[in-house]
Amino acid sequence: MWQQLLDATPWGRAPRYLLRDRDRVYGGDFGAKLKRLGIEQLLTPVRAPRANAVAERLVGTFRRECLDHVVIVNEPHLHALLKEFTTYYNQERPHRTLRLAPPVPTARAPTGLIRSRPVLGGLHHRYDRVA
Repeated sequence: MWQQLLDATPWGRAPRYLLRDRDRVYGGDFGAKLKRLGIEQLLTPVRAPRANAVAERLVGTFRRECLDHVVIVNEPHLHALLKEFTTYYNQERPHRTLRLAPPVPTARAPTGLIRSRPVLGGLHHRYDRVA
């Protein structure tokens, strides 16, 4: 696992955080090695087997609905994309587990024409009623 982390962080550019489960495959000194690199590890909760699945599902959604359709130019571009998609994901995107409502509901006009606005350069759209 240590070699995979080193391969994923070339040129000495390490992430600030590493979210991981408590699997023994990491070894006993994995946390100490991370600390020496300046990486803070965040462990999934104890006896919460679904926590890993939720994180993987969220990462998969970001990849499938955003990153697979965009050419990333540089790190600031990636951060801007993820910020815009996060706003769309939380305020506009329908979620099946929430009965097709977004996690953060916004006030909408009850009547009027519907206007479409592009999100992420037209990859997704936001629909609003024009009052």
